[in-house]
Amino acid sequence: MSSDHDSYAAVQDYLFSLKAAGVRFGIDRMAGLAAALGHPERQVPVVHVAGTNGKGSVAAMLEAIFRAAGWRTGLYTSPHLVRLGERVQVDRVPLSEGEIMAYTRELEPLAEVLGRAEADARPSFFEFMTAMAFLQFARRSCDIAVIEVGMGGRLDATNIVTPEVAVITSIGLDHCEQLGDTVEKIAAEKAGIIKPGRPVVIGRLPEGAERVVRAIAAERGAAVVSVREVYGDDTGNYPLTNLEGRYQRWNAATAALVARRMDVRWGLSDEIVARGLQQVTWPGRWQRTTLGGKQVVFDASHNPEGAVALEENLQSLFAGTGRKPVVVTGVLGAARARPLLETIARYAREIHLVRPQQERACSWEELEAFVPATFSGTVRRGTVPDIFPGPGQCRVGAADDVVVVTGSIYLLGEILARLEPARGANEGRLQDF
Repeated sequence: MSSDHDSYAAVQDYLFSLKAAGVRFGIDRMAGLAAALGHPERQVPVVHVAGTNGKGSVAAMLEAIFRAAGWRTGLYTSPHLVRLGERVQVDRVPLSEGEIMAYTRELEPLAEVLGRAEADARPSFFEFMTAMAFLQFARRSCDIAVIEVGMGGRLDATNIVTPEVAVITSIGLDHCEQLGDTVEKIAAEKAGIIKPGRPVVIGRLPEGAERVVRAIAAERGAAVVSVREVYGDDTGNYPLTNLEGRYQRWNAATAALVARRMDVRWGLSDEIVARGLQQVTWPGRWQRTTLGGKQVVFDASHNPEGAVALEENLQSLFAGTGRKPVVVTGVLGAARARPLLETIARYAREIHLVRPQQERACSWEELEAFVPATFSGTVRRGTVPDIFPGPGQCRVGAADDVVVVTGSIYLLGEILARLEPARGANEGRLQDF
């Protein structure tokens, strides 16, 4: 990116070129980049959050709790919904285009030097973003940073941190090509974030996965506390949060336990934790809105474990309204599409299939093949511009219908960019990882 390419569009092109080079696991490149930057990741205390599902919600809950206690917070999550800067937030203010440009100008020469020294040492797109997060949090003097793992844990770029607490929210079968095809193998990857002597909090884990996590924690002298141990199995006894859905009570309990494991100097009293959990902002997780007089719910449920949570929400929606909802869905990959469409078909009156603008998105034909033959409602093909033509508009469903948009987070991002132009243009090509 030369100096005559000082536009944000040129920066996007450069970052896209890094992304196009592919996802690369391993923490050596990130460690090298962090060392060259003077180790910004060591300048701010960190809570490190891994998990198949719930890690974004738990990270958002923890950020809200720390901010309720008066601390300046850093929050690093991925992917973004609409704008790239959403990945890196200080006190919930995303990185601006100007900041992204400045960081890219700073990091690019370093990336070139590292890349010249060794072909495989040039940082990936995700490593670039992770470096921006660590620099931003250090330079803005954050008191605490909540860092969400990108994928897995052991070989994730974020795993150069030594956290105050490590968190594993859940373990299910997702990203199996990269992480392994059993919950035990996936658990071993996620447990890679556990550091010697640093406490670990675990959410709802399958038995085999929990065994693996506890064994790795024991080897590293890390004490484990689990939601099930402390709160039991009845979610009615779990902390309350303003995010809807029973699974969010699990996430709230996970966040509350992390707060409890933090040193007393953080001042995270039960009252502060309760207040933080009522102030969480995390778009696209059973998020209700009204468009043209219709109730529309946005929910990113994109993998088998997510389909279970979606089922609970659809069940209670039907119980509350007595009407089957109209569902708009699109997803990436067959392993995710099948459980999602089987779940949707049990509750929907109409299913509108759309294709997110991502290379790995399922085609209409693939999605149709996963709708069970027993489904008696209507199945239609649609596009985002047809269904959501502009701000405040939703063209499917009748006035008294609830429209549920579910599936890929990328699909939600495309739609929200059309509905809320103030967010700025959708940066969809930079979303995938």
